Amino acid sequence: MTIWLIIGGMTLILFFNRYLFLEPRLPIRLNRGVREFLGFAVPGMLTAICGPIIFIKDHTLNLSPGNPYLLAGVCAVGLMLWSRNVLLSVALSVALFYLFRWWL
Repeated sequence: MTIWLIIGGMTLILFFNRYLFLEPRLPIRLNRGVREFLGFAVPGMLTAICGPIIFIKDHTLNLSPGNPYLLAGVCAVGLMLWSRNVLLSVALSVALFYLFRWWL
């Protein structure tokens, strides 16, 4: 029962957090500095999630050329800079990851 209350409470918090910024009739306006600051939230969150997956194996830093996560990550960055197409970059980098994982 406690778990369901926590899930419900977090759902309400998330909903009202989004609603306040997405409802055009509410008089909440963010200044330019806050909007620019919030623009860094998504890249920071993705870095915090993906960084340990890519660089750490067995609680140690793994920068070896045999690391399929590192190779696929470098390829993903290169594909994104080259193509500027998110869907193409994601699809090809996932395919390259599985290729590297199978090959190495």
